[in-house]
Formats: sequence, structure tokens, C-alpha cells
Amino acid sequence: MSLIHRSSSLLKPLAAGPASLLRRSFSSVTDDDATKITVETSVPFTGHRIDPPPRTIDTTPKELMTFFVDMARMRRMEIAADSLYKSKLIRGFCHLYDGQEAVAVGMEAAITRKDCIITAYRDHCIFLGRGGTLLEAFAELMGRKAGCSKGKGGSMHFYKKDGGFYGGHGIVGAQVPLGCGLAFAQKYSKEDHVTFTLYGDGAANQGQLFEALNMAALWDLPAILVCENNHYGMGTAEWRAAKSPAYYKRGDYVPGLKVDGMDVFAVKQACKFAKEHVLKNGPIILEMDTYRYHGHSMSDPGSTYRTRDEISGVRQERDPIERIRKLILSHDIASEKELKDIEKEARKEVDEAIAQAKESPMPEPSELFTNVYVKDHGVEVFGVDRKEVRTVLA
Repeated sequence: MSLIHRSSSLLKPLAAGPASLLRRSFSSVTDDDATKITVETSVPFTGHRIDPPPRTIDTTPKELMTFFVDMARMRRMEIAADSLYKSKLIRGFCHLYDGQEAVAVGMEAAITRKDCIITAYRDHCIFLGRGGTLLEAFAELMGRKAGCSKGKGGSMHFYKKDGGFYGGHGIVGAQVPLGCGLAFAQKYSKEDHVTFTLYGDGAANQGQLFEALNMAALWDLPAILVCENNHYGMGTAEWRAAKSPAYYKRGDYVPGLKVDGMDVFAVKQACKFAKEHVLKNGPIILEMDTYRYHGHSMSDPGSTYRTRDEISGVRQERDPIERIRKLILSHDIASEKELKDIEKEARKEVDEAIAQAKESPMPEPSELFTNVYVKDHGVEVFGVDRKEVRTVLA
């Protein structure tokens, strides 16, 4: 991302402490957002059957600080989840998102909570971006009542319907038809909203994706299919799994756009462009060129199929948080110390949320039989003699 110009009036470093930087709306930076900063995306967009949006985008000091805070909090949450898993406080599957934060934050900046998002199992940061809390996240990860899915979903099944977040899904690619279904409901209800359906490069070869995309194109649904291409499906490099790894072209008759998924402004610009497009023309595919720092899941060290030099090279050259840090420092919006204080505060917030989550009790065993059916449509379960009702699946 390169700088184009900045306002003629130099911005002064923020005087507020880190806690207030995390919790207020940065109104002291610019009261009316009149101070505009124009940036250019790190690389041009590449379009398929569509003219791509411009590389230049306007931002403000307030937005820059918000991006930094949000991504710092997400990064800290995922690092803490890694430690909790190794301490056996998180069990089962766990897929971390560190490195890919720009996708979650940039997408959220371009849309509203009336727009829907549905994703696969690497879902913690998407949930946080949709308005979820750290307590809900860590409680769910540890299987506690205070979790966003009442401790019954775990890492792969975060959910926040009131924030327009429809999960967290464990079956590879299965969320794509569901996302197109959400888009169908939006069009059927004549809503002016869209659905972002996220999947990875590993899921990009799934047949159900192409079936859903075909129907979405037939019916001009407001569906945005987002391929988060972190270049490795589990431990398999994209070039070993896909004859054509240009995922944004995979729709053939459906337009596509390749985006630098490590550049939060490129993501925001692409998602804003995509939303406007699908409301008028039907579906589009966005390929987010991104990278995960951790392995596929906690059982994967992430270093057997790629080199440590490759990982450190991406950290040094493309890290989404460092890109925003450089912009903030170059525009004198905050000092290096203030940014480090923000990161310390993020660590404190995460630690406090973990402590609260540990205090939350486990779900009662009877919860195994709830949330199975639509409310008031449950069924009775009998014993083997068909005479005694053992329980009711609610």
C-alpha cells in the first residue's frame, strides 16, 4: 500500500492513553472526519469479465486507528487461543486466523450488519468483527455456557444471528449453498442487502460450490463468494490441488476479482464494489490473496510443507497490521509507543476475557437434547422397548 498525499494540516499524535484508544471512537482525532488521507492499494485489482475498481481510496485517521485496534485484538485473541489449546483448555478442532485479519476487518468496513456473512471453521475473527465479544469467543472455545453457541459448538461453530453471522461450519464447502440460500432469502424478501459466503482454496474444488454458484447466477442472487486463498488446503499447496488456481476466474460466466487479502483497504474497496455489483447484476467471486501464520489446525505445525523463511518473509513484507502501523506513523496520527500501548491493552482485554470465561460453568448434560429441532417441533425418544419415554429432543 503506498501513500498518495495527506492533508495540508499535519495531524498531531494522540494524547489519550491506550485504554481510551481501544474504547472510544477517536473523535479527538478529527471531529467531523474532514481530514482525508488518500492511499493506494498495494497491488492493482485483477478482474475477470468485469472492470476492476480504482486502486485509490480515501480514509481518515479515525478509520486507520480503528483498523489497527481491531486487528491487534484479533491477533492477540488467536495467539491466546493457541496457548489455551496447548494447555488443554480448548479441546477438539481449532483453526486460527492470525495473518488473515485484513479480510475480516476490511470486509466489515464495507458493509452493514444487515448484510450476512457465513464462513467455514476458521471463524473466530469473523465472529469478533460481527460484534461478538471476547468473552463469548473464549467461553465457546472452552465449551462454557457463556459462549456464543452456549458452549455446544466449539471453535468451528461460532454463531451470531443478530449480527448477521451465520457460522462457522465444519463440513468443507457446505456453507456455500447455505450462503446462496441466505442471498435467495434476501432477494425474495426484496431486501437491499447481500451475503458474503467465505471458503478456502481447499474448498474451491468442491462440487456443491459450483452447483450453488450456477443457481445464484441463474437467479441473479446478491451472493458474493469470497475465496480466502491462503495457498494451502490443510498441508496441500494450491498448485498441487488445482489445475487452475486462479480462483477468481472459476465462475467462468460469473465475474471475478483478485484482491490483496493482506491489505485492509484493498479488501474494503473490493467488498464495497462487490456489494454494489451484486445488488444490480447477481453474483461475483472475490479471491482474497492472504496467508495464515499458524498451521491448518492445532495438530499441524505448519512447517512441514512450507519453509520457515517463507512464513517470516510474509510477516516482514505483507503483514496487515504492520501495513497499518506504518501508515499511522507516517501521518503522525499516533506514536510508536502509543501503538505498543494499544497492543498491551489488547493483551489485557484478552486475559480478562479468558479469566471470565474460565468462571463460566459447563453446559448441563440435558443441553445435549436441546436446540435439535425448531422450537415446539421436538420429538419424544423412547427406549428399546418402545414403551418408556427416555427424553424429548427439543
